[in-house]
Amino acid sequence: MTNTKGMTMPQIDDAELFGNAEDQRAYEEFCANQEAVEKFTLDKPALVCRWRMSNKKVPMLNRHIRALSERLVQGEPLTHNMLSWAKQHVEWSLAEGDYTARDGVLMLVIDVNGNAAMTVGEYEPLADTSAKALRARSAEARAEADETGVAPELFAAVNNGELAFVAPADECLCGTATLIEQLAQTKGIPVTRVDIPAQLKGALFLVSDEHGVVAAADSDAADSDAATVAFFAEGYEKLRARR
Repeated sequence: MTNTKGMTMPQIDDAELFGNAEDQRAYEEFCANQEAVEKFTLDKPALVCRWRMSNKKVPMLNRHIRALSERLVQGEPLTHNMLSWAKQHVEWSLAEGDYTARDGVLMLVIDVNGNAAMTVGEYEPLADTSAKALRARSAEARAEADETGVAPELFAAVNNGELAFVAPADECLCGTATLIEQLAQTKGIPVTRVDIPAQLKGALFLVSDEHGVVAAADSDAADSDAATVAFFAEGYEKLRARR
């Protein structure tokens, strides 16, 4: 696990991150305070993000960071300084790091004190992709969203050409879900949200920051709806495959 408080930040273009000198000074002070901590022990995790990688990069990092900005730790949003610092650290550490899981999973952990750490591991596909198993995963993610504000995985379906997510109407979607929503819009596919998984019908699937688009193996759906889910999965993989 890498201690983000003990790493030296690379040179970046500050003008791209900050609109004024005051914000830039606050950011530099924040980084200096982080790097001044010589010893670091991660406390109880308050937030754990798992983002799929490709060739030592996180292809949807900007989407994930936007979703991270809507998450809460101990009831409070992350500061602008922390978000900017985390984004630059992820990009630099993955590019310079010595590890074998080039197409693995980045795990970013923020503890109850606001300290951050990261690690990289091998990607492991889901062993059970039945609708029941995917629904159970989304239920766990929903419980997480009750505390942090954003669910890292969503249960979804395409039925009669319409896409539906199980998510509150006003909730920020996780990074992968924003991609799927955008892909739907490019095809003119209506997008709605429902309150409970039982309301979903058609081609069932999971949308996950770690696993992408996972179609339910036992979903009984029209060929056209199944093809739409396949289109989402293909779009996700194309983006992830970009070098």
